[in-house]
Amino acid sequence: MLLAIDVGNTNIMFALVEGEAIRWRWRIATDSKRTADEYAVWLNQSMQMEGVERSAIRDVVIASVVPQTLFNLRGLSRRFANVEPLVVGAPGVDYGMPVNLPNPAEVGADRIVNAVAAHLQWPGDLIIIDFGTATTFDVVSAAGGYEGGVIAPGINLSMDALYQAAAKLPRIAVEPPPEGRGVIGKGTVHAMQSGVFWGYVGLIEGLVKRMQAEIGRPTTVIATGGLATLFSRHSDAIQHVDPDLTVKGLVRIHARNRKD
Repeated sequence: MLLAIDVGNTNIMFALVEGEAIRWRWRIATDSKRTADEYAVWLNQSMQMEGVERSAIRDVVIASVVPQTLFNLRGLSRRFANVEPLVVGAPGVDYGMPVNLPNPAEVGADRIVNAVAAHLQWPGDLIIIDFGTATTFDVVSAAGGYEGGVIAPGINLSMDALYQAAAKLPRIAVEPPPEGRGVIGKGTVHAMQSGVFWGYVGLIEGLVKRMQAEIGRPTTVIATGGLATLFSRHSDAIQHVDPDLTVKGLVRIHARNRKD
């Protein structure tokens, strides 16, 4: 099986993939100081809980937006699975997708991985929204080129900033106001829920509308990430949700670069 590792700013996803089927998923908080041994102990325990032997891992692919994690994740791959991992973004990795930007190296590995997976699943021009620590909007042309995108603060980041900077405002969950309450807040929590949630819906819809106007052709909008389902229920701007988009992209890129 393939161990696909997706390192985000907040969490790391470890997924065991057989063929193209994702069999198991585990998450751990991102910590650039975590050693290869610590990863190995945690991953071994997680696999044992599912009855999976470490010998089942035949290869490893990694995408990381936190470069400091790569040294120890490479160490994990070598010591735990006895393989040299494929690292997205490393020299020589073939995405099968041109990055049509002045400096392609600036694009985060996760964004390219998402773009590859989305282009293989949906035809035409695409906008991919990834709800993570940052919320990213990426454009893929119908011809299969990565054309650029937008980076906005993630909603949890925005909420934390509001809570920390305003002494009297409480910490709230990411959710719309209770049904029937409307947008205009009748109390502090209600007002914050409206501002944070509906304000973010406005950000999504406004950016998608402007991007579509700039593209000038019909586009399909796909969302991924932890809050994708929640926002898709409250906005017509999103047509599809795929929580496994990044892992699927890692599988595809690994298959393209595999040395049999």
